[in-house]
Amino acid sequence: MKTFYFYIQIILFSILLGACSVEKYIPEGEKLYTGATLDLQTSDTIKNLNRIETELETLLQPKPNTKILGIRLGLWSHYKAQKEKPGFLSKFLNKKLGEEPVYLSEIDISKTIELIDNRLKNRGFFENTITSEITRKDNKGNIKYNIDTKKPYRIETYQLDTLPSPIQEEIKKTMSNTLLEKGDRFDLALLKRERERIDILLKKKGYYNFNADFMIFEADTNQYASKRFDLFLRLKKDIPRKSIVPYTIHDIKVYPNYTGKFDQKKKDTVVINEIQFIQEGTFFKPKRLSPYILFEEGQLYNPEISKRTSKRLSSIGAYKFINVQFDALDSINDGITPKKLGAKIFLSPLAKRSLRLELQAVSKSNNFAGPTLQARYSNRNVFKGAETLNVTTTLGYETQIGGKNNQGLSSIQLGGGIDLIFPRLLSPIKINRPFKYAIPSTKIGVQAELLNRSQLYNLTSFSTTFGYEWNANRFVFHGLTPININYTNLSNTTPEFETILEENEFLRSSFDQQFIAGLTYTFIYNEINESSIKNQFFTKINFDIAGNLVDLIARNSSDNNQEPNTFLGLQYAQYAKIDADFRYYFSFGNEHKLVSRLFAGIGKPYGNSNTLPFIKQFFSGGPYSVRAFRIRSLGPGTYTPPNDDIGDFFDRAGDIRLEANLEYRFPLFPYVYGAIFADAGNVWLLDQNPDLPGGEFSSNFINELGIGSGIGIRVDIQNFVIRFDLAAPLLDPSETSKDFDFENPILNFAIGYPF
Repeated sequence: MKTFYFYIQIILFSILLGACSVEKYIPEGEKLYTGATLDLQTSDTIKNLNRIETELETLLQPKPNTKILGIRLGLWSHYKAQKEKPGFLSKFLNKKLGEEPVYLSEIDISKTIELIDNRLKNRGFFENTITSEITRKDNKGNIKYNIDTKKPYRIETYQLDTLPSPIQEEIKKTMSNTLLEKGDRFDLALLKRERERIDILLKKKGYYNFNADFMIFEADTNQYASKRFDLFLRLKKDIPRKSIVPYTIHDIKVYPNYTGKFDQKKKDTVVINEIQFIQEGTFFKPKRLSPYILFEEGQLYNPEISKRTSKRLSSIGAYKFINVQFDALDSINDGITPKKLGAKIFLSPLAKRSLRLELQAVSKSNNFAGPTLQARYSNRNVFKGAETLNVTTTLGYETQIGGKNNQGLSSIQLGGGIDLIFPRLLSPIKINRPFKYAIPSTKIGVQAELLNRSQLYNLTSFSTTFGYEWNANRFVFHGLTPININYTNLSNTTPEFETILEENEFLRSSFDQQFIAGLTYTFIYNEINESSIKNQFFTKINFDIAGNLVDLIARNSSDNNQEPNTFLGLQYAQYAKIDADFRYYFSFGNEHKLVSRLFAGIGKPYGNSNTLPFIKQFFSGGPYSVRAFRIRSLGPGTYTPPNDDIGDFFDRAGDIRLEANLEYRFPLFPYVYGAIFADAGNVWLLDQNPDLPGGEFSSNFINELGIGSGIGIRVDIQNFVIRFDLAAPLLDPSETSKDFDFENPILNFAIGYPF
């Protein structure tokens, strides 16, 4: 790894050294254009003046040659490729990175001034003085635009002109929420948003054929000596009569098995809640599909209802295309009476069955590596109500391939699971809530796994779950699993592993809890996929509690006098656990982002448990955590495992986990992004444990964080991300030496962003 890190440094240094010499390639008489600046001055107090200045900066075209860390690598690649006999590397870099030079002589200053003046007039500044200054130095040149604006025109009154009925009454109702106020500067963009606001509200009131372009603003400055004006809103002349008439929904038809064209076969029609379901036979039971459709007979047309219906139908998971169409059912006569729209919903199903094979190569921090083969079979629409059956099998093999304490260990993993997902709420208690945004789905799952670790043990586990998932709105997700049962059985332990357990009571206790029965709840607030939000926020909170009901039954059992208590002959776990993950994505524009993350979690065993079950404990380190440390290699606290401890693989866990991450992401080339990051984190025990000295949580926790930093490369092709992160530890809480360890970086390879 040291050699790899050394070569990375040499390559980067060579590129940077060569890229610094672009000036010698600039032709005689030319100046390399290095950009332009604005100096905007106004004689009036202007609200959001910085936004206007930012908008004007977008007009400064062309952009100068890009710089990465202060170096014009793209321009250097272009110049190198223009040599008489460019080498393969020069051609390759020019193809991937090269940029044509931008010279000062190519800049059309008069055109830029014209664009700036026009944009200012659109923003209400009609009297502008714009001059330019050119600065030339050595082989470079830049331009400064000096802009002096006068007092802008401002709104005195805003009122409706005479409009036809009934649309005038509807627009009048919207005026209380207008975006225009007295004193606002004349602004074409603001006027456009006001038209769009009215258009959206009219569409929700049934005006299916209305369009924002049918409205026009007129400004009258004749009434005022100062720069004020009256603003009037009216409709353009000769707009279609159908655009000023509201429409209601009628004749609702749904085609649950649409294949892209109509055939001549006779189809069955079933009517539920005045909705016609038309299909040959029964591909999809109408009573199961009906709750997803929000259209009602006689309902005013509303595009939001149409979008929500399409989204609800997409969430079923049985259809690849959802197409909603509307047709006018009668002609326009008087331009006043509401008209009828026919609604048709065409649903094109996905393939009923699918099979997916996945081969993975796994490498772990305990020097175990090997392949894993997973097969997944899916059957959609099992009971003709969009139910999905998933059957998964897993076969994996790992062997210890290195490390100071290579014991020649290996493991075989064999697992299988069945999930059955119902796109509706299954509950013994009838719930009449309409669920207007999304209908909850019910998931039932059963899994089993056998893990054979040579020279150590066999571990058999079974689990079953029953729970619900639903979206409250476009940002909020809920997941509730009231039944979550896990059973584990440790068997065929070798004398070597028994020695490990005897020397570590904490580890033995975590394996002894064979039965886990509890409830889990997940809350997610997610703005990441919302493009309209510039700076996005994400939070995920998990709550897990187990053993209380089982404990109540076990303690009331007359023949249960054991300590700890058992249920059905099995020692059960009793604990409460909560964790929270907060992320904030601050955007600088042009795909530059600063991402911060804070994770905190704590688990408390109580009652029948002295420790958390091993599968419920917290771990730290790895490509999605503190990247300067290997997976599960941090903590607990300042604990340092003995050099001959072959059980170290099991020990690096805790009851408390704290992590913080900061990452700056920026584009390098098309589909390739860079990152600079810093991570900190660790896990701790709630109570002191003699087997894990230094592992307990204390007031000095801030000085016990593992800290690392590094750089990363990400290849992002249509949201499929391959990530490489090279990180070095700055502080290892388990080491007596606190010196930086840049000579031993860790290369993380992962799929997807870390957060």
